[in-house]
Amino acid sequence: MLTILTPTYNRRHTLPRLYESLCGQSRQDFEWLIVDDGSEDETESWGLACQARAEFPVRVLRQPNGGKHAAINAGVRAARGDWIFIVDSDDCLMAEAVECVAEAADAPESVVGVCFRKADLGGRLLGQPCSATPSPWVGTPSQAGRKVQGDLAYVFRRDVMADLPFPIVPGERFVPELYIWNQIGDRGPIRFYLDRVIYLCEYLDDGYTRNFRTHLRRNPGGFLLFYAAQIGREPRWSGRIKAALRSLQCLVYCALKAAERSRPVV
Repeated sequence: MLTILTPTYNRRHTLPRLYESLCGQSRQDFEWLIVDDGSEDETESWGLACQARAEFPVRVLRQPNGGKHAAINAGVRAARGDWIFIVDSDDCLMAEAVECVAEAADAPESVVGVCFRKADLGGRLLGQPCSATPSPWVGTPSQAGRKVQGDLAYVFRRDVMADLPFPIVPGERFVPELYIWNQIGDRGPIRFYLDRVIYLCEYLDDGYTRNFRTHLRRNPGGFLLFYAAQIGREPRWSGRIKAALRSLQCLVYCALKAAERSRPVV
């Protein structure tokens, strides 16, 4: 079984679009696991109402607000599927998405993950086309990111994700996903289908993508983990220097946060 894992926070207004796309899947042999990360809207009650009408299993797991990475950790622990497909609450899937994942995951060789392309809600491909790249192409998440220059839709084996949980940085609520995706790639091959779109996304004004600088300032420890590790993964000096500079920037922000915490309250 496949677990479609949706970490969410105050997204009751966008979840119906994802739900409808799941109802329209050509294959229904999956479960939908919603991890409500301390929402203050009606996310939990709406998700529970879906259980009675959906033709596939729906579960809702609620936890105190800890950030998307903490919600993913909780979802991986609770997942019943052998594979986990993280689908954000403001996005949706094309009708053949589950079928494509099932076919790719059933490959004869042992893989730790499979990956497909994303497009916006209008169907425009995110990033660069890769028509000349063999499909499937085997590589690492960092290599794929440099090739595509856009977000990708990853599906990973649950047992590997369980072995590599996101670190929890005290006082912070974000760790870049690529930090863990790269470590998963170290465990074995990932098959990339760079010619196939199965995931449609929308970047909301309050989302992570459009608020990179704000999240960097608020979560420097999490970003430091990623950029420090990325220095050794970059094949070119320009990439290593950029990752090193970002690491220094994160260290500065960490120091500023520590100084602010130690400042006496008047």
